[in-house]
Amino acid sequence: MLRERKKLLNSTQQVVARVGRDSAPVTRLRPSSSAHCSLWGVSPGIALVLHSQDEPHKSRDVQPAAKPSVKFSLVISEDQKHEGCDLSLGRDQPLEDCGFNMTAKTFFIIHGWTMSGLFERWLYKLVSALQTREKEANVVVVDWLPLAHQLYRDAVNNTRVVGHDVARMLDWLQGKDGFSLRNVHLIGYSLGAHVAGYAGNFVKGTVGRITGLDPAGPMFEGVDIHKRLSPDDADFVDVLHTYTRSFGLSIGIQMPVGHIDIYPNGGDFQPGCGLNDLFGSIAYGTIAEGVQCEHERAVHLFVDSLVNQDKPSFAFQCTDSNRFKKGICLSCRKNRCNSIGYNAKKMRNKRNSKMYLKTRAGMPFRVYHYQMKIHVFSYKYMGEIEPTFYVTLYGTNADSQNLPLEIVEQIGLNATNSFLVYTEEDLGDLLKIKLTWKGTPQSWYSLWRELRSYLSQPRKSERELNIRRIRVKSGETQQKLTFCAEDLENTSISPGQELWFHKCRDGWRMKNETSPTVELP
Repeated sequence: MLRERKKLLNSTQQVVARVGRDSAPVTRLRPSSSAHCSLWGVSPGIALVLHSQDEPHKSRDVQPAAKPSVKFSLVISEDQKHEGCDLSLGRDQPLEDCGFNMTAKTFFIIHGWTMSGLFERWLYKLVSALQTREKEANVVVVDWLPLAHQLYRDAVNNTRVVGHDVARMLDWLQGKDGFSLRNVHLIGYSLGAHVAGYAGNFVKGTVGRITGLDPAGPMFEGVDIHKRLSPDDADFVDVLHTYTRSFGLSIGIQMPVGHIDIYPNGGDFQPGCGLNDLFGSIAYGTIAEGVQCEHERAVHLFVDSLVNQDKPSFAFQCTDSNRFKKGICLSCRKNRCNSIGYNAKKMRNKRNSKMYLKTRAGMPFRVYHYQMKIHVFSYKYMGEIEPTFYVTLYGTNADSQNLPLEIVEQIGLNATNSFLVYTEEDLGDLLKIKLTWKGTPQSWYSLWRELRSYLSQPRKSERELNIRRIRVKSGETQQKLTFCAEDLENTSISPGQELWFHKCRDGWRMKNETSPTVELP
């Protein structure tokens, strides 16, 4: 096992050279010669080299690039093959020629590190989604590929240079009639999130919003707020974390860096990316693709929020992932829930607020969360027990599949246990619940424990629990209901058996909390 862990760590370290690619490369945007709106970056690119990783932002040498290395391309067509229209600092004519709308919203999309020197497919998907959602808005792509196509530590240092360039562009635009920083939304992916942070820090005034899409972690984790994205960089900073790790290398930053920090699926092991089977990914050589999939998932969640307005995903404030897995945090009281992505809204007095949700493996990513409170009691001494429970939910719109009840900690006997389950379909109003006990997981550990306590524990056939009621709370509707055992004279369940629960006649319908709503920007 130790050898496999070392192999995993080595494999993970090898793919760090690809964290900025995140998908197959495609053709980069090119300047439009017909529009003659040539704008290069506002200052020469500067490459900095670190003394060591312990001194992440101290430079040993400063060398100006041969030519400016940051470009700003205004997207003027939904056709990906159409060339972008470049803007130029200090030149008013390109703004008019390119059709820049001074009073509309302005989005700056900032890419991350790259080993290919080319734009990625996700960028075009994001551009298209923004154009579809905000038809009058300006969508500007910040092209810093020459400075991002470097060794990772050099690209990290270049983020400050690019942030200065973006800030200077914004300062210049502020001098134009109708332009307001309140209408500016910086969207940065990976290293680009920290570029956005620098820009928000350096600009004269306050940017309306910054969205960090899985901000890069290496060389940013735990550093001073002035050297990374932070809540001080805009009026509203929201962050999606999709590739964080406690074991091995964390490509995305783990710490909260915004007003709200959202961790889909706990911030790691995104559905459909395959990294939940780490050793299998190594064996089949797919770990690099899995890393790309998880890191880029933040972008696709944001795109989903733009194109699937009728299927918004909601996140819930929670202190940590384990509490969320118990279903304890499905509350919308006092602004404890929020929509994610483009529809996220600023909460009063919120800073570094950690929020969680579950998602599907693909768009639309929305799922429906339920907390299940089950009071488990036993008339016999059971010793340590790990029942494998499944529930099936039956609703007015649809029925769920067999849903596992994840046991985060040991089942508490003669106590109320809380679980989180989620469905990919809207079941409507719940009508009944089937609870199934499929037995004890037969891992080597559990077999050894059973052998060790063989004389003190009841035989498997004697294991019996009693459950009279199941209390359910919907995260999306905030509705609370109680379901009673179908036969109140028979509330016992053993391995291989099932119990049915229907809505209690007298109900346990507490006053419902306010359900989450989407406020469209």
